[in-house]
Amino acid sequence: MKDWQLLEGIGVLKELSVAEFFLFFLYLFCILLGKWLAQSILKRVISHKGYQERVYPIVEDVLNWLAFYVGILLFLFYFWEEEWLKTPFYETEGVDVSILLIVVAIMIVTFSSRVVKAFNRFVMPYIYGQFDVELGTSYTINRLIYYTVMFLAVAISFTLVGLDLRAVGVVFSVLGIGIGFGVRNIAANFVSGIIILFERPMEVGEMVEIDKKIGRITKIKLRSTVVETLKDGTLVVPNQYFIEQIVKNRSGAKLFARVTVSVEYGFDTELIEELLLRAAERGIIKVDGVPDEKPEAQFIDFHNSSMDFQVEARVLDVEMKDLLESRIRHAIATLFMEHGIRLASLPSKRTE
Repeated sequence: MKDWQLLEGIGVLKELSVAEFFLFFLYLFCILLGKWLAQSILKRVISHKGYQERVYPIVEDVLNWLAFYVGILLFLFYFWEEEWLKTPFYETEGVDVSILLIVVAIMIVTFSSRVVKAFNRFVMPYIYGQFDVELGTSYTINRLIYYTVMFLAVAISFTLVGLDLRAVGVVFSVLGIGIGFGVRNIAANFVSGIIILFERPMEVGEMVEIDKKIGRITKIKLRSTVVETLKDGTLVVPNQYFIEQIVKNRSGAKLFARVTVSVEYGFDTELIEELLLRAAERGIIKVDGVPDEKPEAQFIDFHNSSMDFQVEARVLDVEMKDLLESRIRHAIATLFMEHGIRLASLPSKRTE
């Protein structure tokens, strides 16, 4: 197509009046205002907790859907008589590309995204419940459904506006060769994300330990995995890390509160172990929900200027672990002072 044809197609926009555009945006503002008022009224009138948690999110999604697509339909019907809406500004392989065609293509992609998200959110959980599907497996299936539908929607949209998918593939191949070294980490994380989704070495909902931080996996995306920790906030971990590094999965393992102390030479080692057990028992009494299991104390190592001891007690979660370790340290400090036991001045560094 000649350049003058493209300019001629775009030039028809000059025929629009300011008043037409002003009225259109005024109507659009009224739609958004109506959506906001409906949400506010429903939220205030119906204050039941069950409604707020289960029904309101669905109503909010429906209102957002209506506002978005009513706005697009308003655009189409309001300017339907205008020549510029249907006038082709580009032609390729017999397809006349107009603003109307582009709007329809955008509607296909956005509508597909919203429908598949709603399907995965409201329909698939019922199916998973019927067949007793695990959380990690259901998450993987949802992601595969989403990516498959969106790939098809984008392919249909490209075809609708006259883009040759083979040509697009060639362009991306050439770009991939040119910038491959610059995006190799992104590509590696992308491939690692696919491996995690299919192989499932870890799943959504499991507890993992990363750099001595324990958290629960909440999302597995194609490039990164989101881990929610109790104290350190949200960790966004590149997927390549889970494939190449050793990651401790804490979901199936027992969790313990552990406190390690380094004591100077010359003190009774049996007495130290006994004091550590007493400290753990005192701490357990002050923390609710600790399992009814006896704590254990051990003489774990020798160093040039210290003797290392460790006491541990079974806990149920990370919050309980941190709280119990603090209470045990308080009790150890009190008991060691009462018996004149001194900690080593230069405790050696140890790794797990």
